[in-house]
Amino acid sequence: MLDNLWHFDEMNTGMLIFISLLITALSTGLLYLILFNVLRSIFRKFERDIALVTLNVSAYPALIVFSLLGLKISLGTFIKSNILSRIEHLLTAGLIIALSYWFVQLFTQVFIYYLKDYAQQTEVMWDDVLLPLLEAVVPVIIFTLGGVFFLKSFGVDLTGIWVTLGGATFVLGFAAQDIMANFFSGVVLLIDTPFQFGDVLRLENGSTGILRKIGVRVTQLYMFSEHCDVYIPNSILQGQKITNLSRPTSYYYYSKSLEIPSECDLVKAKKMIEEIVLAHPDTLGDIETKLEMFEQYSDSIEQDPTFIQQQQIAKSRLLAEQEVNLKLEEIDQSLECLVVTLKFAEKGGLTQEEIENIQEEYKVVLKLMGFQVTAETNNSRTVFNFQENKDKEALIELVRNWYRIAIKDPNLLDEDQYFIAEEWEKKINLLKRRSQRLYQKISNPESEETRLDDYVIELIKWLKERFKEPRRKWQEPQIRMKGINHDESSIYAEFQIDFFVDDIKLENGKRGDRVSSQIYEAIISHLKKTYLNWNRPSEEEEAA
Repeated sequence: MLDNLWHFDEMNTGMLIFISLLITALSTGLLYLILFNVLRSIFRKFERDIALVTLNVSAYPALIVFSLLGLKISLGTFIKSNILSRIEHLLTAGLIIALSYWFVQLFTQVFIYYLKDYAQQTEVMWDDVLLPLLEAVVPVIIFTLGGVFFLKSFGVDLTGIWVTLGGATFVLGFAAQDIMANFFSGVVLLIDTPFQFGDVLRLENGSTGILRKIGVRVTQLYMFSEHCDVYIPNSILQGQKITNLSRPTSYYYYSKSLEIPSECDLVKAKKMIEEIVLAHPDTLGDIETKLEMFEQYSDSIEQDPTFIQQQQIAKSRLLAEQEVNLKLEEIDQSLECLVVTLKFAEKGGLTQEEIENIQEEYKVVLKLMGFQVTAETNNSRTVFNFQENKDKEALIELVRNWYRIAIKDPNLLDEDQYFIAEEWEKKINLLKRRSQRLYQKISNPESEETRLDDYVIELIKWLKERFKEPRRKWQEPQIRMKGINHDESSIYAEFQIDFFVDDIKLENGKRGDRVSSQIYEAIISHLKKTYLNWNRPSEEEEAA
């Protein structure tokens, strides 16, 4: 009787295990169909591929985790024995390995990949140091934790190991506290991003240099005065008061004093100095006025053939820049009109007809920029391709023409020519990405239809602040009389000459010094020529 009951219970348990395993197998098969057929067909219709990539990375690990979890639950619920307990430990270990692998793949293939893509579309420096660091360190941490839980699943006592590791960590942390301080300071600098690559920084000691790289432990600066790279620990750099000469504008402010004998016509002298500063090709000012001054002061330094060549190239460069500015003004006006259209259309919700009209209006702006949009349908998914239209009157071709003329300047170094081209091509690429992203939002507004005007305004702001800053009235040269000085023989009027140099980063950081020297030389040359004329009596005075 008891034997029959025992056999019945054994058969009943076996049947329950079989049913549980069958349910697990069927559930795994159903999950396979959902992952590889249903979800994949849905995600292929999305504009961005992040969902599809996440699915591809997660599909097999999810199946393995689900299967192992189902087996563990089935065996642990219905069977209690030493052999099956060991099997359960193996299943737990397999789960830990599968989860660790899954998390690492999600982190490296999805999180890091798209964060790098985001960094390339912006001007942050994560992709140079921080992201490679995370990509190397985080998987090690995940696998280490996985290894710990793997050993614990087999009953290994890790108390001694944890105590040893804790003591070693304390000793190492105390010994390497400076390194850790520099490390965390570097992480803060990279995340907070107060600087960008190529910014000109002035340190507390007065030295000036270009930011080359923010590393994990040190920051690399190229110092103009010493002509060498300097590596400053991040903790020291973070504790300093640093002046960023490249923000909010990349133009560099320069000031110089000049004394003129008081017997000169000071009004004429002031006007002449202002015109000479404007006539220099590398100072800022109204472009039309500068072109006029070119003709008047073309003989400022007749003996210097480099300056004559520079003036000739500068004239073409300014004309090319003028075309760029006019095109940017046209684009700005078109985008402002688009904002008005969106504000009006958003009030009652966007219909499909309104979306198509806005698309056509935005395509006009894209044409002015130099882009054309083509749409392709792939598996019921519409993909928009952005291509350059190669129109010579479009913005990006005008920009390329402008910087290709600029790099012919005889004063530029070889690295300057590479730097200018690289900088503008990066800006063109950023403009393409931002314009493409805005077109995608306009084409499929979904829940963001009330924010489209804000996105257009954001693009307008970026064009003015990041792509190319327009020339402002306050950037024009300012000539002021500071006071009067004297010696035993003469009285001098002291003038302060303030002007902006277009880009201090060029010419190994000495562009401002060269420009200042040439301006000073031209002023002295013209003062010598005109001084006698200013003091010579007129014909009427001589006749009198």
